[in-house]
Amino acid sequence: MSQMIRAAFISALGQDPVIRDVPPPVACPDQVLLRMGAAALNFADLLKAKGQYQEPADPPFVPGLEGAGTVLSAPAGSGLVAGTRVVVSAPGTMSQVMAVDPGAVQAIPDAMTLEQAAGFQVAYGTSHLALAGRGALQAGQTLVVLGAAGGVGLTAVQIGAAMGARVIGIARGADKVEVVRQAGASDVIDSATCPDLRAALRDLGGADVVYDPVGAEPGEAAFRALRPGGRFLVIGFAGGRPSVLPLNHALVKNIAVHGFYWGGYRGLDPQALRDSIDALFDLFRAGRLDPVAGATLPLDDLAQGYVMLRERRSVGKVVITL
Repeated sequence: MSQMIRAAFISALGQDPVIRDVPPPVACPDQVLLRMGAAALNFADLLKAKGQYQEPADPPFVPGLEGAGTVLSAPAGSGLVAGTRVVVSAPGTMSQVMAVDPGAVQAIPDAMTLEQAAGFQVAYGTSHLALAGRGALQAGQTLVVLGAAGGVGLTAVQIGAAMGARVIGIARGADKVEVVRQAGASDVIDSATCPDLRAALRDLGGADVVYDPVGAEPGEAAFRALRPGGRFLVIGFAGGRPSVLPLNHALVKNIAVHGFYWGGYRGLDPQALRDSIDALFDLFRAGRLDPVAGATLPLDDLAQGYVMLRERRSVGKVVITL
């Protein structure tokens, strides 16, 4: 492969990405070479562009942490062949061609489009592994999902409902409330018109598990609505800061607080990641998961995608076609 390809770059911290024509990467003998079809934006991409992500990168670097594409070449024994459609979990997915470790890719179901697959792993993987693992969510229990119309929030609503839980979603605005309801929430609270989230959740019976990608005041309010023996899942801080949690409540009510970082499982338990994605693909094949179509933008409009994510104007994932 000798022709130039297009890729996005963060040239300096604090700046939006720019698109450049560059030579394609050359895969090492033990790497998989991919023609990328789509990549997804995550809140982590915003943090990484500002130098605030837990796994920082020095500019210039290619953004993107997940995507989907087609295998161009693969090492013998990898189980992959040219033409296989795969998801990839690795830094640098906002490039038309990339070379990655075989362990960073998995084949996708035949019925799944590359656009669906691009934003599937981090959001659905986070929700599935957090809820089924640390959250120990059981059928019949009540799950509260903050930021329920966001990229990970919607997946938590869908997966919680698929696991047989009663799901209470928190979203802002009538349009987002309806999307959350259609995703499987039994009850939805519009945070734009709710003056006291803690009281509203208690009126609905409280929660066994809180899934919190927001933090700040909403996280604190939801924490206080947990029932005895409840579990609080710390997923992220889209609200701008971590919640200040009253740990005396955790003590008296036997509440467990679990931090969950999906990317950290690459080192902590990579097999758990792969098993979780396999289980999610099975749910997709069975028609029990329906990835919500968010905004789909061409690579040239990547900067617009960053703005949409920053201003929380997206419903579901922002996907970039390559």
